[in-house]
Amino acid sequence: MSTHTAGHFTYADWRESPAGGQGAGPRLARASVTNSFAGGVEAADTTCEYTIVYVTEKTGTFTGLQLFAGRLDGREGAFTVEERGGFGEDGTVHGTFTVVPGSGTGELTGLRGTGGFTARHGEPSVPYTFDYELPG
Repeated sequence: MSTHTAGHFTYADWRESPAGGQGAGPRLARASVTNSFAGGVEAADTTCEYTIVYVTEKTGTFTGLQLFAGRLDGREGAFTVEERGGFGEDGTVHGTFTVVPGSGTGELTGLRGTGGFTARHGEPSVPYTFDYELPG
């Protein structure tokens, strides 16, 4: 049976660097990001690495991996998610994430789940949802 939880996160740090492509065509970038999560997921200073494809100056897609260490609805441990998403002209970012199989530790061993978020340009706090299952 799946459990639904929610909360919000804030960007604590964002460091982006070019990774390829120039001019009018698509270009690649890498971003190292630190987030702080509150709510169902409580994790300060997560580690996240993104690869970004800018199709234009303001639109594109991204993929990434994010490592959480903290608590999920009171259960302590760590886990990693794979993220995918895109962003548009209006600055809105839509993302989804899936728990990497086998990445759960501690009380989160065996964790499976998916979630998502929508970040709106200029808003410091981003709401997320997460549906997950734990064995037993």
